[in-house]
Amino acid sequence: MFNLFVSVFAALRSSFRTRASLQLEVVALRHQINVLRRSQRGHVRLRTTDRLFWLWLRRFWAGWRSVLVIVKPETVISWHRKAFRLYWAWESRRGISGRSEVCREIRDLIRKMSLANPLWGAPRIHGELLKLGLEVSQATVAKYMARGRKPPSQTWRTFLNNHLQQLVSTDFFVVPTVTFRVLYVFVVLAHDRRRLLHFNVTAHPTSEWTAQQIVEAFAWDKAPRYLLHDRDSIFEGSFHQRIRGMAIQEVLTAPRSPWQNPYVERLVGSIRRECLGHMIVFNEASLRRTLSSYFQYYGHSRTHLSLAKDAPEARAIQPPELGPVIELAEVGGLHHCYERCAA
Repeated sequence: MFNLFVSVFAALRSSFRTRASLQLEVVALRHQINVLRRSQRGHVRLRTTDRLFWLWLRRFWAGWRSVLVIVKPETVISWHRKAFRLYWAWESRRGISGRSEVCREIRDLIRKMSLANPLWGAPRIHGELLKLGLEVSQATVAKYMARGRKPPSQTWRTFLNNHLQQLVSTDFFVVPTVTFRVLYVFVVLAHDRRRLLHFNVTAHPTSEWTAQQIVEAFAWDKAPRYLLHDRDSIFEGSFHQRIRGMAIQEVLTAPRSPWQNPYVERLVGSIRRECLGHMIVFNEASLRRTLSSYFQYYGHSRTHLSLAKDAPEARAIQPPELGPVIELAEVGGLHHCYERCAA
């Protein structure tokens, strides 16, 4: 009885359908049969024309879902969305439309400004570009700015350059002796001219000993404003109290970040490469004499790239009229100084 009812309902439904709808259904079914016939091993392989057919059928026939078997209806919808994107991408290439592209030179300049000035926002950079005659919108500036840390912070290089006249660095480095002992060398370096202010050698460094070195390095009225050093525990206790009593503000580097104290690290590297790496140290006295000789050369004769190839203690230029060039041995002959001497 139920089957008879279904058959009658299907016959009535077919009688009320339009001839165009029936023809579209026949075409859709035949198309799917052809696709299945050319497919191998049950794997349906659709061509571009097959996809275009179903996109067309979806647009002109509302009952397309009821006869679709080989793929899911959602697949056809995804084809349509992809075709929509491709169509408008093609349309946009046909002619010039929308805003003109910002040239690479301006994009690089915006990024360079934002990296060099982390405290500037898009309005400030936009104002600078306008003063340079570059007409771009503030939204464009915001789009191409480099995204930095929040809140913005100046770089260590900027901090060091802003306080060169008032900034001093300290550090320890170790030197092995011929008897396999370890000696500690403490150095104090001024940043403005890379001048070595003080050094000393000990086999047993303590906080009290290090505090005394600071007193010997500076007179009470000549102390710098900032003292840069790492987080070694030796810079605590008595050292910290002495620094605070001299009205010096300590600047601590991050843990395991020697690059944040670059000037004194560069000095230690120069000492090792140009002096200690070429000799054997016997004891504290010999190490002190060797370093005294090297620091004499370092401060008065050695030229530095960062000082426009001048020495920390500025050397006068000697014209040829002063006489021939003579060679003076320094640091036991490891290095030499060249000067002119009148005949």
